[in-house]
Amino acid sequence: MPVLLFVMACLTPVTTAVIPVAGLGTRLLPLTKSQPKEMLPVGRKPVVQYVVEELTGAGMQRVLFVTGPGKDSIENHFDVNAELIQVLREHGKEELLAELAFERAPVRFFYTRQRQLLGLGHAVLCAKPFVGGEPFVVALGDSIIGLQAQSDIVQRMIGCYFENDAAAVIAFEAVPREEIPLYGIARPASAGAVFALADVVEKPGVDEAPSNLAIAARYVFSPRIFDAIERTQPGKGGEIQLTDAIRLLIQERGRVFGVCLAEGERRYDIGNFESYFRAFVEFALADEKYGAALRRDLYAWLK
Repeated sequence: MPVLLFVMACLTPVTTAVIPVAGLGTRLLPLTKSQPKEMLPVGRKPVVQYVVEELTGAGMQRVLFVTGPGKDSIENHFDVNAELIQVLREHGKEELLAELAFERAPVRFFYTRQRQLLGLGHAVLCAKPFVGGEPFVVALGDSIIGLQAQSDIVQRMIGCYFENDAAAVIAFEAVPREEIPLYGIARPASAGAVFALADVVEKPGVDEAPSNLAIAARYVFSPRIFDAIERTQPGKGGEIQLTDAIRLLIQERGRVFGVCLAEGERRYDIGNFESYFRAFVEFALADEKYGAALRRDLYAWLK
């Protein structure tokens, strides 16, 4: 067996994912007053179901939700509802059972609370006892990658992680100039769809930004990230920023890489009403059963 294939065969696969879902979703009030933003419907499914389906498609076997107050509906959604299954069968609605197929996915779900909302870095740190000493994926629970979550970005990131003996791999997408101040922005150290990172700048001004490549809600980390987070000083509002911990990895000569979303792997960020409305309409128009009729109606209304 060639040396490279032997080494790859001996590597521990990445099968653990962490989904932070503790945020309050204040930019979507009053919609999120009693409902987690991660459970808002986009087309036929809640946001977080798309995220989980993407992760299980990438080989994740264990998923840890980092939750907070008012997030019980997420746990309920991923429980197996035997009573509902029985009712559907008794009433001859067997065809609807296919809509519950996600309940039978080969993945185990776990939950822990972020007892204080101290930022994304702190949320990831809450996963330390669960993750242990293995590499893991972080996927933000309010962001879908690709229409209908048809994306292989996580697989490509895991491949980059092992090929480069990385400390971290981060997904990036190109954004319009006016959106640059909303995101962590890459300072690439090399060119291409996969590149080494020289720095990540949190929400720079348009004129100061080193690129237009914004962090796209997916990460692969080695356990080194936990030590970096623990040494990261709180910023505005007492929050511990994950971007600051990543910068610390880079400064300490950790190998950190970026992987760009491919065409069609657009990020749907369900963080404000404009992006939520756009995502819902686009997913609805792509619906196999109702999309064509909805498209005709839209054309008629716009005349």
